[in-house]
Amino acid sequence: MEKILPFVGKPLVKVLLGQRRVGKSYVLRQLTDEIKSLYPDGNVIYVNKEWDEFRQIGSHEDLLAFVLENIKQDCPNFLMVDEVQEIKDFEKAVRHLLAKDICDIYLTGSNAVILSGELATFLSGRYVSVEIFGLDFGEFVRFHHLEATFESLELYVKFGGMPFLHHLGLNGNAPFEYLKNVYSTILLKDVVAREGIRNVFLLENLVSFLADNIGSLLSANSIHKFLKSQKINLSVPVVISYLHALTNAFVVYKVPRSDIGGLKIFEVGEKYYFEDLGLRNAIRGYNPARDLHKLLENLIFLHLKRKGYEVYVGKLGEKEIDFVAEKDGTKLYVQVTLTMVDENTRLREVGNLAQIQDNYPKYVITWNDPFDEGDWEGIHHLNILDFLLKVI
Repeated sequence: MEKILPFVGKPLVKVLLGQRRVGKSYVLRQLTDEIKSLYPDGNVIYVNKEWDEFRQIGSHEDLLAFVLENIKQDCPNFLMVDEVQEIKDFEKAVRHLLAKDICDIYLTGSNAVILSGELATFLSGRYVSVEIFGLDFGEFVRFHHLEATFESLELYVKFGGMPFLHHLGLNGNAPFEYLKNVYSTILLKDVVAREGIRNVFLLENLVSFLADNIGSLLSANSIHKFLKSQKINLSVPVVISYLHALTNAFVVYKVPRSDIGGLKIFEVGEKYYFEDLGLRNAIRGYNPARDLHKLLENLIFLHLKRKGYEVYVGKLGEKEIDFVAEKDGTKLYVQVTLTMVDENTRLREVGNLAQIQDNYPKYVITWNDPFDEGDWEGIHHLNILDFLLKVI
C-alpha cells in the first residue's frame, strides 16, 4: 500500500503483479477502501474476471463498453480490474481510457507477460508496477496467531505464505491439499493455457527438477542433459521456453550471476527459487532432513526480494557469494549455511565474504547455531530468525 498510494489520482496505470492466490485481490480491495476515503464522491468501477457476473467481459471492446456505461459525470472515476490477463487485448481499452483521461486505472495480473509486448508499447512510461508477494514470516505469525519462534518458523518453511491457509489451519492434510490445487490452477491457467504449452507431463517434470535443485547453478543445457539421462526428452529451446513460462507466472524466480566489483552479468548459469515454499513442498514433499539447507536459502532469497532488493548470485574469481542484494545504490552480501559449528565451514563462508573489498554489510546466516553469534572482521553471523525479524 505504501508503494501504491503515492500514485493514486496520477495519470499512470497502476499494475499489481504476483502469483495467483498471494492476495492481489485483497490489496485491490484495500486500495478501493483507501480511494473511497480520499475521494468520498468518487465512482469505483470494479471488474473481477474470476466472478461469474463478469464472464461477458471477454475482449477489450467488452471492457471499454462496460466502463463507459458505468462512468459518472462530475466526479472522479476509478477502474479496478482483477486478473486482467483474462480479457483479450485488454491493453487497447486501457490505452483508450488513459489517453482520454476517463478514469484512474488499477490492474492486477498473475502473469508478468502482461507488461511485455503491446502493453509496454502502448503505455511506455505511463504505468507503474508493484509486485505482490505471499506472506512474509512476520505476517505469517500474525495471520496464524503465533509467536515468532523457531517452531513457528518451521511451520512457515513447511506451509509457506499463502494467505488462505489462515482459514484452514496448519494441521492435517488440508493445507497441502489446498496447495496442490493452487499449484494445478497456476500451472494450467497461468502457464499451460497462457503460454500455449502442449506437453504438461514434461513441464511438471521440469518443475520437479527445479524443486529438487534449489540453490544449484543451472543452465538450460545442464537441465536438458539431466532430463535426457532420465529418459525425458526436452530440447534446449523447449527448456528455455518452459523456464520463461514458469518465471512469467511467478512460480519460480531466475537469479543470474553477477561479477562482484564489476558490471558483468553472466549469461550462462543461474539459480532458481520458488515464490512459495508451501507450493514447492506440495510438489516434492516436505523433508527437512534432506532439504532444509535448500529451503533456508530459498527463504532468505524471498525475504530480500520482498524487501525490494535486486538479487544476484555473486561471483568472486572462482568463489561464490550466495546473494548480492542491491537497492537504492546500496548493497549487502549474504552467505547461507545450516551451521558454522564446523571450523572448515566457518573458514569457507566467512573467508569468501572477507575477500570482498568494500564496506557494505556482510552476513553469514545459519539456521540456529548452538553458540553465541557475533562478528568476525566486520562480518555478521546471525541465525535466520534474527535476520528475518531484526535486520532488514
